[in-house]
Amino acid sequence: MEGIVDFFTNGIWGILAAAVGIIIYIIPTIIALSKRHSQRTGIILLNIFLGWTLAGWLGAFIWALAKD
Repeated sequence: MEGIVDFFTNGIWGILAAAVGIIIYIIPTIIALSKRHSQRTGIILLNIFLGWTLAGWLGAFIWALAKD
């Protein structure tokens, strides 16, 4: 029984951590879509392909915040 409880406790925290990580990762995409940014396709592509690097994520984030 103890193993089942540990599995569900660790599993839930792992799923929660992954969900939070994904949301943080796609923040530039969310901003670009919500602002209907004219360059949202470029922002989304930058976020998807280079967002895993800090420079790519920051670039997409700043670009998404920039005025059209």
